[in-house]
Amino acid sequence: MRCPFCKSENDRVIDSRTSNEGTAIRRRRECEKCNRRYTTYERIEEVPLYVIKKDHRRELYDRAKVLGGITKACEKRPIALDAQHKIVDALEIMLHEKYEKEVSSSVVGEFVIQQLAKIDQVAYVRFASVYREFQDIGHFMKELKTLLVK
Repeated sequence: MRCPFCKSENDRVIDSRTSNEGTAIRRRRECEKCNRRYTTYERIEEVPLYVIKKDHRRELYDRAKVLGGITKACEKRPIALDAQHKIVDALEIMLHEKYEKEVSSSVVGEFVIQQLAKIDQVAYVRFASVYREFQDIGHFMKELKTLLVK
């Protein structure tokens, strides 16, 4: 590492610890030439994840967009915001484990639907109605019948 003060490349690490909830390592360094201290951070280089839409367009994954859809489905329901964030957190863990660069929007949508079905049936139907593009009451009834069977 190059010292930001004297530009020397000789330094030593005084202290290392995790930072930002384990997503980075903070290193306290001391320059061996000028003896000044400075801090560096190491982070994993994140590869952007693209979502392949139904019309085959590719869009950068957007956490806020997914959370917005979930929040809209949970509007006026007794579902804590924390529970909504946990769905998105679980989604992102699954995406990072199974997909490297691209994922189908259907994978994202079905995952959210499954999670909402576990916590609130009304939010589940609301999200499903938008995601699956229900065209009429028949689609709603079919989805409700599958809920009643469970």
